[in-house]
Order: sequence, then C-alpha cells, then structure tokens
Amino acid sequence: MVTENTSVPAGASSHDDSEGAERYDFASIQSKWQPRWEELKPYRTDLEGDKRPRKYVLDMFPYPSGDLHMGHAEAYALGDVIARYWRQQGFNVLHPIGWDSFGLPAENAAIKRGLDPRQWTYDNIEQQRTSMKRYATSFDWDRVLHTSDPEYYKWNQWLFLKMYEKGLAYRKASWVNWDPVDQTVLANEQVLADGTSERSGAVVVKKKLTQWYFRITDYADRLLDDLKQLEGTWPSKVIAMQRNWIGRSVGADVDFAIEGRSEPVTVFTTRPDTLYGATFMVVAPDSDLAQELVANGSSEEVRERFTTYLADVQKSSETERQATDRPKTGIFLERYAINPVNGERLPIWAADYVLADYGHGAVMAVPAHDQRDLDFARAFGLPVRVVVDTLAPVTGVIPVLDPDDLPELEDLNPGTTGIALAGEGRLINSGPLDGLSKSNAIRKIIEILEQAGTGRPAKNYRLRDWLISRQRYWGTPIPIIHGSDGSEHPVPEEQLPVLLPPTEGLNLTPKGTSPLGGAEDWVNVPNPVDGSPALRDADTMDTFVDSSWYFLRFLSPQDDTKAFDPREVDKWAPVDQYVGGVTHAILHLLYARFITKVLFDLGYVSFTEPFSALLNQGMVLMEGSAMSKSKGNIVKLSDQLDEHGVDAVRLTMAFAGPPEDDIDWADVSPAGSAKFLARAWRLVGDVTSAPTVNWRDGDRALRRVTHRFLAEAPGLIEAFKFNVVVARLMELVNAARKAIDSGPGGGDPAVREAVETVALGLSLFAPYTAEDMWERLGYEPSIANYGWRGADSSLLTEETVTAVVQVDGKVRDRIEVSPKIDGATLEATARELASVKRSIGDREVVTVVARAPRLVNFVTKPAS
Repeated sequence: MVTENTSVPAGASSHDDSEGAERYDFASIQSKWQPRWEELKPYRTDLEGDKRPRKYVLDMFPYPSGDLHMGHAEAYALGDVIARYWRQQGFNVLHPIGWDSFGLPAENAAIKRGLDPRQWTYDNIEQQRTSMKRYATSFDWDRVLHTSDPEYYKWNQWLFLKMYEKGLAYRKASWVNWDPVDQTVLANEQVLADGTSERSGAVVVKKKLTQWYFRITDYADRLLDDLKQLEGTWPSKVIAMQRNWIGRSVGADVDFAIEGRSEPVTVFTTRPDTLYGATFMVVAPDSDLAQELVANGSSEEVRERFTTYLADVQKSSETERQATDRPKTGIFLERYAINPVNGERLPIWAADYVLADYGHGAVMAVPAHDQRDLDFARAFGLPVRVVVDTLAPVTGVIPVLDPDDLPELEDLNPGTTGIALAGEGRLINSGPLDGLSKSNAIRKIIEILEQAGTGRPAKNYRLRDWLISRQRYWGTPIPIIHGSDGSEHPVPEEQLPVLLPPTEGLNLTPKGTSPLGGAEDWVNVPNPVDGSPALRDADTMDTFVDSSWYFLRFLSPQDDTKAFDPREVDKWAPVDQYVGGVTHAILHLLYARFITKVLFDLGYVSFTEPFSALLNQGMVLMEGSAMSKSKGNIVKLSDQLDEHGVDAVRLTMAFAGPPEDDIDWADVSPAGSAKFLARAWRLVGDVTSAPTVNWRDGDRALRRVTHRFLAEAPGLIEAFKFNVVVARLMELVNAARKAIDSGPGGGDPAVREAVETVALGLSLFAPYTAEDMWERLGYEPSIANYGWRGADSSLLTEETVTAVVQVDGKVRDRIEVSPKIDGATLEATARELASVKRSIGDREVVTVVARAPRLVNFVTKPAS
C-alpha cells in the first residue's frame, strides 16, 4: 500500500475530489515508473524462446522538427492502445520507433542558424526521444533507426542499384516541377492542388532538367488492382484517393501522320469512336513535340510568338492550366496532321490546357463532344462537327439510318449553344460507325485502326514516374559515377555507403544545383572502368525513398550485412496495423506499396502489400482551426503534460471521439480525465481482500458489470471505438465505488475483481496509473504483459430486468422481472402491487400499455 504523500506537486491537488482521500500525484507516479520500465524493458520482442503468435504494429515515424506536438500526442496515444491491446491478447507485439531524419526542413533550419544539418537533426531526435519515453509509448527501444545514419542510407543506395539493374531507375531530361524557394525539383505528388509546393508554399514552375526517376508506371495496374486486397481494412477514402491518383483510363492510341514529318504522332484517346468529329489537334506547348514542330516547319513569326507563349505557360501551375473557367489561349503552329480515318487535314495548335506528360503530349480535339475542346474552338473560330446523337436511345435494336432520317440537332448544336454534347448516344456522320452505340463503336473503330496499322487498344494513367532527384545536401547520395563521355557507372556494392561529405567549405544555400557539386574532393573520382576523370552524381534522393521500406529495416536494424533479414521478414511482415495521418494517403503509402512490389519481384519478400490494415487519425485543432503561430492558437504538449499528466492527455485523446475525427482541444477536458484517473487510482486504497480471494464469492451485480466490460472491450478496441471503451471503464469505476461506499464494501471479492479489471483496462490508455494500481493491488510489474481476462458467460445474461410501473404516465413503482416475461404476466404482476392499487383507486382502467419486460402503464378514466 502506498502511503499518502506529504508534499503535492503543482497540478496534483486539483485532481482530488474528496478531502482526506489519498492524493493522486501523477508527477511522482511518472518519476517512479519511467526508470523502472527502462530497467524492465517490458516491450522487447527478441526474447529467447518466445513462442507467442506475432503482431506488427507500426506508427508512421516522426520527422525531428523540434519537440513532440499535439498531433504526435494523438497519433502515438492511439497507436499505443492497439499495441498494448494485442500484447494483452497474448501476442508478441513488435512496436518499433525511429526517425525520418533526412530532408529539406532540417537543412533549411540548419542554414538559417548556421549549423550543420547533422547537429540540428540529432539534437531534435534526442529531445523527441526524451519526450516519447516520458509519454510512455510501448516501443521496443532496442530497434531504433534514423534514416540519416550511414548504416541506414547505405541500404537506400543498395535498393537504388537493384532497381537500376532491373531498368527501374533511369535518368532523362524533361520538364519538372521546380520549387523556386527551396531550389529543388518536386514529384507531382508534392505539388498541392493549388499549384504550390507542399514544402515551401511557393508557386511551382516548370523547368527542364536531367533527373533520376523510378519507373513506378510499370506497376500502375498492380498498384490499382491490388487495392482490392485492402478493402475493408484500409479507410475507403484512402483507397479512393489512391485509385484517383493512379487514374487509369482505357481507350486507344491513334497514329496521326504529320505533314513534313517522317514519323507519325501518337495520340491517346478514351473516345476513339469520335475520330470522325476531330477538327484540329492540340499539343502541349512545353512538350518536346511542340518545340520540334515549331523548329522544323513554322515561320519565324510563329517561332517568336511560340517562345513568348511558352515562357508564359511555364509561369502557370498545372492546376491553373486545367481550370475549366480559364480563358483558352493558344498558337497555330502552321503545321497539319492527317486524320487516319478520313484523310482530313487537321490544323495543329499549341495550347496550355494540354499537359506534356498526359498521354503523348498531344490530343485530337473533338469540340462537339468535349467542353475544353469546344471552348477552344469557339475562341479561335475552329469547326465543330457533331458525331454523336445524344438523343438517340443507346439500347435495343440498332436502327438502319438513312441520311434523310438523321435527327435535327440544330437546337443542340454546340457551336451555337457553347455546351458540348458529352452524353452517350448513337454515332452519326461517322461512316462505318453510324448507328452504333458508344461501346460498339469503340470496338469497331479499334478494329479498323488495327487493320490499317494506325491504332491499337491502349491504357493511360494519371500516375507519372517517380522523380527522385533533389538538388539539396541533406539526403542519400545517388550511387552513380558519370564518365566524361556521358556514361553511367553504378558504385560497386562493396563500396557502399557513399557517404555525405562534411559540410565544412560547402555552401548549402539553395541555388538550383546540388551543394555536393562543390565538394571537389568528394565529387571528383576516377572512372571505375578506365580510371579517367569522372564525377559522382551530385543529387540526393527524395526522402520518400527512405520511408518507402523502413518498416522492413525495423526487423533487423543492427544488421550491417543486409538491408533486412529474410528470416525476420517471414516472422513479422507485412505490418498488421499501420497508424498515421491521412496526409500521407497518396505520397508515402503509394511509394511504400510500389517498393514492396519491386522487392517481391526481386525475390526479397513474399508479399505484395506492406500494410495489411490502416488507421488514420484526425487532426488536433484549437477553436476550430489548425494550430499555428500566426493564429496564436498553439497548445504546447509539454505544458499539457506538466499541468495534467501524461495519462490524462493520453486518455483525453482516446476519449475525444472516433480516431478519424478531428479533436478540438478547446472542447475536451484533460482536467476531467485527470480527476477520473484519480478516482480510479483511489479505488485500490479501499480494496481490503487478498489477491488470492475467490471472486465467485463476490457481489453478483458488480461482477456482471465487470464481465460485461471484459466481454465488450476487445471487440470495441478492434473496431477502433476507443472512446466507448473509456466510457465503459468510467461505468465500471462508478459501479466499484458504489459497491465500496454503499454496497458490500471494499472487502468483497467482486470489488477486488472490478478494481483489477479497471487497472487492466486503463493499461491501454493510462499506463502510469495502471502500473501503479497493479503494484498496489499486490502484483509484480508489468501489467502490460499480464494478459486479458476472459469473461464468464454465465454473468453476461441478465437474470432479471427492472420494469417501470406507471399509472397515467407517472412512475409508481419498479419491479424486478424475468427478461422473458410476456405482456399479460407483466400486467397481472403489476396490478397486484399495493402502490398501483392505491394510485388507481376507484377509477376505471381504460387502457393498459405493456412493453415487456421494461414498462407497463395503466391509463385510467378521469373521475367525474
């Protein structure tokens, strides 16, 4: 038994709700158990001879940008509930932690402060490590990794080389997204919907550079189709976001001959059935094709106008270019394409609403049936030809059309109305396709194109290859050496890692080229083939490479001979439960899925999806807004922990609502959570029975409450209804307190059983309080590894229920009845009650409402 403390730290006294009671001193409890856990290491997973079944629970690892914040507090509290739950259920739970420690924020912060990024990064890691241990997350601290350690990024380079060998890593010159503030390229996924950089917030522009790519598009179909494996275990909105980002379209590639050009131009279209309605072609002004067409056939005047136009286009984001309400702009290139189905000459225009990386950078324009094409045609006076009768039925017998019977479409002419006919119907003005529905026409025209050798079935994707080059210092060096003749030479595996050079003498300020190029002793190396002068690749990898496979490194983080041990992978992977923010629904998750499939194809893993189940937590807001310095609404986690205690903050996070919902800190009460924890903790002081007591001898009503909790909590946890479990715990605490104060008392075996169950339940949410209760109840630590108690099924069936007895709607009595009682028996039983007889008196009962087994109401006729 813990004696009452004579000194109370700040914040503790406010959590006492009865004078003279034991004081719940969260600060003392925390300072007592943190070193004990350091010694006990209750969450280790590499114990010799451990035969328990395994679970891998993983939280998205943090970026070391200062101390932990309220968002971290929520994410790690929720993930820890799951890890602790499965440990209680008898599993050997792997729950590791590390730091995603490369990247722009650390480099920018270091530049601003005149520091080496290493110092800034590892100082922040130490601060976060200390806070995480204080926060009592059940991590296996023997498996920590940092992606900026050479022992980790060596294996990034190994992965790159494996992909290079398979043709999945390649270098090419192309137009890329350029962040003008951070002076580096961005993958498409790192450009927000408004066209700004997710890193700096600057408007992203286009720039032509030679960069490294991973060929993720080779896996587009598998990335899309394998989402079916995740339905029911991943949030549906995340699956939808992945599907939309990959964006598979099915149609045809059509070859258009170009006058004055030996090679045709291939156009992808989802509507090859409308080929007879094409009246012009549009190419992306920032495509290689547009520049070639201008250079090799346009007049000097057009070339000058095109150069000016291209410069304007490059100032606009892709989002702006795709906006439907934006005025259409473009330039006629004085070149013509030939429609392969009817031989018509189609003028070729450059216009910014076509993107260079969509399809082949060129589209056939069918203005009558595409709104953007129509807007462009009307802006520049180009012809509009209707080839789909959208009023004709698309089912039933195909009509035999006579030209005189064609419908009058003048009232719907897009050239006049400005509204494209985008619906389905039957083809007209289309030669051999006339009278066919859309699907039949598509099949027919593809047959015609294939027979003529001018087209074929095709698929197109919104997904683009993953651009991994970054023109910054703080990242993984790319393990390639460039010969003076332009040749590429992979660094031999035995020479990995290619270490980052020291920062002394380097200018890390963003300037559009990698700072590594200025490290002359580092960048200048002999060609591994002939010893001639050569250069290391000076770019570093996108940090999403680091996080695309880190879950595998956790399985053998100290192994310096391989990226991960296949035997450990077979034991633990894939991850059973992944926990993190929905902000990573596209970027990180897509890349991790891709790399997993690559590793599967290379024979290193036996599964194709890295994360079997996914839980997304919401954001922590303040007064309806995201926390920010500019709004002055930041709540510091450290202040909340100091004032209310770790357990109170963790419990508040779990009790606030469904995990996926946002939490407004202004609407929750960590002080209330602290008071509840104090109330639960003080129950132990009133338990006077021994741990060996026979619970079956205890009060049956209290035991039913206890076993209802034991039965319901596992299903609620597995459904992520953590808030409901906390509510049930509160009910159990109240029932135990009632039994102690006004029932059988603290010596009743049922009271001990209930209080021990409270401790077991709290160990999911409030580990310090639970551990302290457990020891005071007479058990050895750690409660985390004790296990979950099964419910007694005989206590889960109600023996009686309380029926309310009313007369004219007013409660006159309550009686205990069988839950199987019928209405007639309930009525007869109630009529014999003295209280009912007195209430009815001489009045006539005109109606009896019997809702067995809960209610019976006698309605009487008012006395005259």
